[in-house]
Amino acid sequence: MRATVEPPVVTGQIHFDSHVTVVTEVACRLVNTLTPGYDGVTPAGSEAATPAVVRELLERPDYHPRVARHDVTELTELAARVRTVFVAANDGDLAAAVGIVNELLEETAASPRLDQAAGGGWTLHFHGHDPSLAVGWGAGIAVGLALAIGSDLAGRLGVCAARPCDRVYVDTSRNSGRRFCSTRCQNRMKAAAHRSRA
Repeated sequence: MRATVEPPVVTGQIHFDSHVTVVTEVACRLVNTLTPGYDGVTPAGSEAATPAVVRELLERPDYHPRVARHDVTELTELAARVRTVFVAANDGDLAAAVGIVNELLEETAASPRLDQAAGGGWTLHFHGHDPSLAVGWGAGIAVGLALAIGSDLAGRLGVCAARPCDRVYVDTSRNSGRRFCSTRCQNRMKAAAHRSRA
């Protein structure tokens, strides 16, 4: 008697989780390093970034970009626009966030492409209309934010609740309960609450 092989179950769902995670984490690093404001109670983003600083923000074990001074300027401008997406999403103004994301998608002409992965296999990336760092990362970040906002992840784009800190974060917690950009800010607010109760 021949064994029956069951066909694989196909749900029709496509998961972009790894792509969304990578590009939104890079978006946070760019925003938190390149835009002015406060990291905890310390001024942040007020110093002019260098190519070395930006290269460190973008680098991964399999990716070592060359960063020129003009790339720093263009990525700083991109970071300022991406910050407005996080602020709008945090404030519940998804229409404003969507407007900015749609502008970035159109300006970068983000298009999907399968690229060979370093360890074998294929990965889905989104490329822009030219090979510059700002357009390439702008396309990827715009798509990542679009996927987050277009799904149930929009509420996970946040701005730190520990004032005066205004650094951004992506809430990857299981219960969607993150409110702070870092444990340092969380601990600062816990200490302040404890002092006020005492």
